[in-house]
Amino acid sequence: MQGAPAGGQRRGRLPRLRKRAEFKAAAGGRRFHTSRMSVQALLRRTPQGAAVPPGPRFGLTVTKKIGGAVERNRIRRRLRAALGALAPRWPQADIDFVVVARREALTAPFPALVEDLGRALAALAEKTTSTTPGAKRVRAQSALAAAPSPGTETDRP
Repeated sequence: MQGAPAGGQRRGRLPRLRKRAEFKAAAGGRRFHTSRMSVQALLRRTPQGAAVPPGPRFGLTVTKKIGGAVERNRIRRRLRAALGALAPRWPQADIDFVVVARREALTAPFPALVEDLGRALAALAEKTTSTTPGAKRVRAQSALAAAPSPGTETDRP
């Protein structure tokens, strides 16, 4: 192919999830729901020496419930284009995202798809990178332990 970069990767191609295990792992992470899609995200823990490029990766899921092959492929193309339009705003963290499309993604205006995905990526990137599982619980327990119990002598002047 003339003009293609070395390594067989075309410019503009989404970094993709390829294995079922990667999709299932992301399903166990955080979620963001809209009327057009549901987005799942999981912070990737890459073992040393793994051949996984840094940065986010994306997986698209469009089930047969949504419609025939033509409709499912059209939804996938629209979601890929929306993710491509958001490329400058992708988080820099190693996060795996899975976008599970709903039927409304087929007829929604393209700017609405881009807006939904942008909100989902931003919210999930913040949630997955800012807190680890159980961090809120630990902070709440430490705050309770530090606070004096009611009726103790420290409450009185």
